[in-house]
Amino acid sequence: MAVTVTDPLKLLLAIFLPPVGVFMEVGIGGQFWLNILLTLLGYVPGIIHAVYIILTR
Repeated sequence: MAVTVTDPLKLLLAIFLPPVGVFMEVGIGGQFWLNILLTLLGYVPGIIHAVYIILTR
């Protein structure tokens, strides 16, 4: 798990706009749509999922 220069930007976006942070990490795919669903159901689950995706990839 290498830390890149864009990780702080992705994490900042993950806090304010979780789907955008996930999109920057994985593109449009299953994780992106899951994050949109989690964000719509509750903002905090979307943030947690986005941070998890960014830190584990």
